Amino acid sequence: MHPSLWFTQRASAAPAAAAALVTTCLVRRELSAGGVVVRRLRGEWFVAAIRPGGKPGGTWALPKGGLAPGERPEDAAIRETREETGLTAEHVRKLGDTRYVYTWAGERIFKVVSFHLLHSRRGRLGDITPEFRHEVAEACWLALEEAPSLLAYRGEREMAERAGAFLRADAL
Repeated sequence: MHPSLWFTQRASAAPAAAAALVTTCLVRRELSAGGVVVRRLRGEWFVAAIRPGGKPGGTWALPKGGLAPGERPEDAAIRETREETGLTAEHVRKLGDTRYVYTWAGERIFKVVSFHLLHSRRGRLGDITPEFRHEVAEACWLALEEAPSLLAYRGEREMAERAGAFLRADAL
């Protein structure tokens, strides 16, 4: 079976003696990585957020994208952060994975995004090269404490909460 495909199965609603596993659908699988990029300013933690191209104002998200062949998730998170925010960051730790299903051009896709806590080291937020400018409408720093209420996607809000909990317990 192709590594980007997986099968879901469920037990039939028939009585136990007649129960059978039924293949319900064939779904493409995507793997991505994202960064929760933090920096400390005047004693407060901030996280880099982007508004993806084509999304309405106020739709804040974390930088993320697909893995290149043979690329490790933490390296992809650093690369995607640089491409989508203009920042160079250092890997701190993995925060966790989000999983969801979406539809693209009529095809259902199961996506796993590996999120990593990254510490901003250099660069200017929003200094995005022309080849990636179409992906990002704008970038900003959000107060990390407020990020869970400002980020548009549930899984990303959870990752911001995890980053905040880690930083409160073991500040960089």
